[in-house]
Amino acid sequence: MWQQNTIVQSDRANITPASSVYRIDAGDRLRIRVFGEPSLSGQYSVDAAGTISMPLISAVRVRGRTTAEIQTEITRKLRAGYLRHPSVAVEMLTFRPFYILGEVQRAGKYPYVTGMNVQTAIAIAGGYSARAHKSKVVVTRQSANGPSRFKLDRTDPVLPGDTIYVTERFF
Repeated sequence: MWQQNTIVQSDRANITPASSVYRIDAGDRLRIRVFGEPSLSGQYSVDAAGTISMPLISAVRVRGRTTAEIQTEITRKLRAGYLRHPSVAVEMLTFRPFYILGEVQRAGKYPYVTGMNVQTAIAIAGGYSARAHKSKVVVTRQSANGPSRFKLDRTDPVLPGDTIYVTERFF
């Protein structure tokens, strides 16, 4: 059961993303291209352990890394005994979903859309229910220090993997 006293009251810097650098996690899907090597190029899903599995180099840990960091790691592994001068490109194909719970019409899991905010997430879930506390929305977001909960405004951004909870209003 959701507990209201677990909300972290913090400054706005913790609510909004610190930068536009996106960190990969389970549920994301990547497109990896190795120039001149079609058998290595393809689409890779990040598993629950935060890894992808590629031919020749096997498991590559990608959780918490940027696409540039993953590109460097794959290049390093391919260079170590498989290819002389690998040219690797890594790009996001699809982001992990976000979740919305509580007082909305259709709670559940939804695909993330770039640039989404709380208001658009609620609209995707069919809007508020009749009992929704429209000014009390809480998000649980994973960070390097573990999960954090924040109260959000309608215009605050939603990130892939967020769990949004619309609270109930009491009459």
